[in-house]
Amino acid sequence: MNMQTTPQTGVQPPPPPVTLEDMRLSVVMMRDILLKTIFRKNVDQVTEIATAICLPRTVTQELVDLAREQRLIEATGTMSATAGSEMGYQLTDAGKARALDALAQSEYFGPMPVPLAVYAEQVKRQSIRNIQITRQQLTGAMGHLVLPPTLLDQLGPAVSAGRSILMYGPPGNGKSSISNGIRDAMGDKIYVPLAIEYAGQVITVYDPIVHSKAEAETDDPNSLRRRRTFDARYIRCERPTVITGGELTLDMLDLVYNPTARTYQASLQLKSTGGIFIVDDLGRQAEPPQNLVNRWIVPLEESKDILALQSGEKFEVPFDTLAIFSTNFHPNKIFDQAALRRIFYKIKIDGPNQADFLKIFAMVARKKQIPLNEPALVHLLKKKYPEIDNVYANYQPVFLIDQMISICEFEGIPYQMTPELIDRAWANMFVEDSDIVR
Repeated sequence: MNMQTTPQTGVQPPPPPVTLEDMRLSVVMMRDILLKTIFRKNVDQVTEIATAICLPRTVTQELVDLAREQRLIEATGTMSATAGSEMGYQLTDAGKARALDALAQSEYFGPMPVPLAVYAEQVKRQSIRNIQITRQQLTGAMGHLVLPPTLLDQLGPAVSAGRSILMYGPPGNGKSSISNGIRDAMGDKIYVPLAIEYAGQVITVYDPIVHSKAEAETDDPNSLRRRRTFDARYIRCERPTVITGGELTLDMLDLVYNPTARTYQASLQLKSTGGIFIVDDLGRQAEPPQNLVNRWIVPLEESKDILALQSGEKFEVPFDTLAIFSTNFHPNKIFDQAALRRIFYKIKIDGPNQADFLKIFAMVARKKQIPLNEPALVHLLKKKYPEIDNVYANYQPVFLIDQMISICEFEGIPYQMTPELIDRAWANMFVEDSDIVR
């Protein structure tokens, strides 16, 4: 049974490991990361080491004891004055040699990675498809936009399904703002691993540019039930949003290999797991749009992505992302029907009608504290818009009002709108269609 999780109830956190066996990682890999971390960070108490490798103290002690049995770590025989009765540890000569050898193979040290299979279990617990967005949440997140009611009728089911969305229509009508509104409507938190492991390779996932760390939950000292802890190898975050535009290339959807550190960085869509991936301005990239969508066919259809290591070995990772494609082109002009069939929802975003345009204009004017003027509005609607066949766009009120404000500030006059100021603002909104004489 697929339990629906709302932003109010939150998602089930990843449970911390209790024993070394719970880690489901190679003992050699864990031991080497331990040695490298002690060597690089110069930590010597189990509590400090546990914090550095993001494991519970009991599991860390188990790992330290294993390395001691192999004569790679030894007790210093001294107690730290600041750490209570904690024993100090240091690397033996053999331990230092092993740490250097391990660093030559991979520079990675610090947080113990989460096995890919274990991470996949957490992805299911916090799936984007478990969220049910209500009309109230969506309206609240887009309250600053003037949208036709029929648009929310289409967006709501699309977002709740957690499937792909294609928004298309003329430029300047808020496709990007709507995409951001969808992101804002998702108010819950998920758990992002610092790093994952596959076939002995480390792939860093947490990226502070993409992942917004949530405020720490504090225990209530008066509560009988203490707040549940979670695996410290994860960071509790807002649902991630990756936004790309004309700069998107196919290789940005692959793992990034660091030949110096001999580690990988997660691809953009892997970083967006549990959140939203927005491809803005589709059709403006160097890659043909058809090629970009072809790259997404397997993820969109099968909820899994195929990535490759430097060795050429390919493997599956979860694809649990709401993919939103936004374009100013008609879909039939940039995609074949097979590609369009794989995008679940196609939503046309048109410009406003005259009544909605005036609502937006009045709302922007009020926000920017410039008084409305009836002769100026009549001039705008009766004289200027007929020049462009009365085609209205959502961006135009902000553009025109900002232009008038700039003119008023330059001229040293109070904020105002007049037919003359409308004409001066209008002249900057379009380029005159005439030849340049050289």
